[in-house]
Amino acid sequence: MSQSGLMWIEKYRPKTLEDVVNQKEPVEGIKALLRTPSTMPHLLLSGPPGTGKSTVALCIARQLMGEHFRNLVLELNASDERGIGVVRERIKGFSQVIQSTPSGVQFGLVILDESDEMTKDAQTALRRIMETSSRTCRFILICNYQSGIIEPIQSRCSVFRFRYLEEKDAAEYLTRICKAENVDADPKAIARIYEMSGGDLRGAINYLQVAAIRSEGGKLDLPTVNKVLPAAENELIRDMLLLALQGDFIKSRDVMYELMGKHGLSGREIVRGANREASRIPDLSNEKRVDVIRALGECDFRLTQGANEDIQISAMLAQLSLTGRK
Repeated sequence: MSQSGLMWIEKYRPKTLEDVVNQKEPVEGIKALLRTPSTMPHLLLSGPPGTGKSTVALCIARQLMGEHFRNLVLELNASDERGIGVVRERIKGFSQVIQSTPSGVQFGLVILDESDEMTKDAQTALRRIMETSSRTCRFILICNYQSGIIEPIQSRCSVFRFRYLEEKDAAEYLTRICKAENVDADPKAIARIYEMSGGDLRGAINYLQVAAIRSEGGKLDLPTVNKVLPAAENELIRDMLLLALQGDFIKSRDVMYELMGKHGLSGREIVRGANREASRIPDLSNEKRVDVIRALGECDFRLTQGANEDIQISAMLAQLSLTGRK
């Protein structure tokens, strides 16, 4: 596929570690390991979405395997292939085909994305696979939450933690994309895109592409950006919290149903949005703010364990209504 036919997140995805935005500490650590690729350990890349974990894994693969790395790398997504039997068979078959790579290493590379979505039993089995395949395979595990990975796997990996991008670095990268696409972007529009992305560069690039398509004459200004960003969703989440804290549980739950039904937000997206908005509510005492954050944390934990979204967020709103009536 030609570069012009790619989405911007793929078109401008870094190809080498030197091109990765911001993540200086993990990138420098990985570069040090790659100086002697034959002794590279298993890697665990942990951090929020959109911070470059998958991109760094692919950069490592290119550096180790050369131009034909696609034939020498097995990419699996744990959220799609949760059955450890499927993963075991694919890894076993892959590890039996040993090829000499351009950098001289004698192992294949397995990239396991969203590995924190695997069950504990599946992770225990994966640990055994990592042991038996260590001579023929290296693993790069990618996760959003390091706490979701069992300790025996963590201890077998070099752990690198990624963080959300700072505004300066993200704005510089978005501006570079605008110049390459002949888009005249107002710095205020770029700042607004960063604010809505919350440091998620992948999300910011997607917002930028949609806004650029909607812009007139190649000029991207703040009003155009505001038309395509989900500002209304944030306002609804704020309204939901305020209604709950005013003790009006029924109306706050109605807003929750609107967010889920009309806007298509998942339970965890609502909780994350509520966490952002909770710090912006004026005239809220520190005691009540702590109660709000605690309720959000408990709800988020239950959702990660597979609990029903409707019931758990309703329970959270009921708890906030009681907090508001104190």
